[in-house]
Amino acid sequence: MTAREPVLIWGAGAIGGILGAYAARAGHPVQMVDIEADHVQAMRRDGLRIEGPVEEFAQILPAETPATLTGTYRRVILAVKAHHTRQAMLMLMPHLAQDGFVVSAQNGLNERVIAEMIGTDRTVGCFVNFGADWLEPGRILYGNRAAVALGELDNRVSARVREMHALFALVEPEAVVTDNIWGYLWGKMGYGSLLFATALTPESMSDAMDPAQWRPVYAALGHEVMRLAQAEGVTPLGFNGFDPDAFLTRDTARMDASIDAMVAHNRKTAKTHSGIYRDLAIRKRKTEVDAQVGVLIEIGRGHSIPTPALSELCNLIHGIENGTRTQSTALLDRMVATCS
Repeated sequence: MTAREPVLIWGAGAIGGILGAYAARAGHPVQMVDIEADHVQAMRRDGLRIEGPVEEFAQILPAETPATLTGTYRRVILAVKAHHTRQAMLMLMPHLAQDGFVVSAQNGLNERVIAEMIGTDRTVGCFVNFGADWLEPGRILYGNRAAVALGELDNRVSARVREMHALFALVEPEAVVTDNIWGYLWGKMGYGSLLFATALTPESMSDAMDPAQWRPVYAALGHEVMRLAQAEGVTPLGFNGFDPDAFLTRDTARMDASIDAMVAHNRKTAKTHSGIYRDLAIRKRKTEVDAQVGVLIEIGRGHSIPTPALSELCNLIHGIENGTRTQSTALLDRMVATCS
C-alpha cells in the first residue's frame, strides 16, 4: 500500500458517508461513489455534514456517480442497502484492481453474495452497529456509537483486515479484529429481526420492544434466527444487549434481561427508529426485508427448519411496502398470535 492509495467507498449513505468523512478528516484519501447526483454534488461543493450527539463537522469529499467514476482501486468498502448488493457489485467490479478486495459494511449476510461474485479470497466480512441516518443530500445523522468488527470469512487474522480495521477505528475506537466474523453477522441477524418487528409500528425501537405483551414476538424471532445459525455451524456473538444463547434456549428470564438491555441501549441514541422504519414511513421505499428476513427463510427451507415468525414478519412488511397495510401496533398484536 502506498501512503496516498485511496479507498473507494461505494454508497455514501448513513454508514459509508460517516466512514468516508472520518477517514478523509484524518488525512486518508477516499473516493466516494453514490447514485444520488445531488448528494454527490453536495459532498463535493459544501462537504458532507455529520450531525448529532456523537460529533458534528463537515468534510469536503471527492465524490462521483457510478457513471462518472474512473480508475481501479485495491480497497473497496461496499455500503449500500442489502437488496442493492448484486447490482452495486456489477457496477463496481470494473473498478476493482486485480489484487483488490471488497469489505461489506452492510446489514445482512451480503458477504455470501459478494463471495459468489468475486471469490471468498477477495471478500472481507464486516459488522457495523453504530446508529446513523441519511437525512438529505449532504447531511447524515450520527446517532450513537456501537460495536464494529472486521474479519476474514475463513477466520484468519490477515494484514488487510488489520489495515481496514485502522480505518474503521477512526469512527469507532473500540472496533475489533475478529476470528469469528460470521458469529457477529449472525448475531446481528438475530438483533436485526427484532428491529424489523419494531418497524411494524410507529413507535420508537425501545417503545416497541419494552412492553411485556409484545415480547413473545421478539422471543420467537430471535429463537428462529439462532436455530438457523446453529444449523449453519455458526456460534453467534452477543453485542449491545443481544444475548444469542438466551434466544437459542428460549430462557425466558435471560431473554427478558436481554431485551431490557437492548431497550436501554436504544434509549441512549438520537437514532430512535430503525432504518427499516425510515424506509417505510419517511422515504417510502422498499426495505431490506427480502435480502435479510427473506434470506433467513430460504436458509430455513434448506435445513427443513420452520420459520413461522420470520415468514409472518416478512409478509407484514411486504404489506406496508405495497400499501395494503399501515404501520400500527395492531400488527405486533397480530404477530403475538403467531409467536405465542
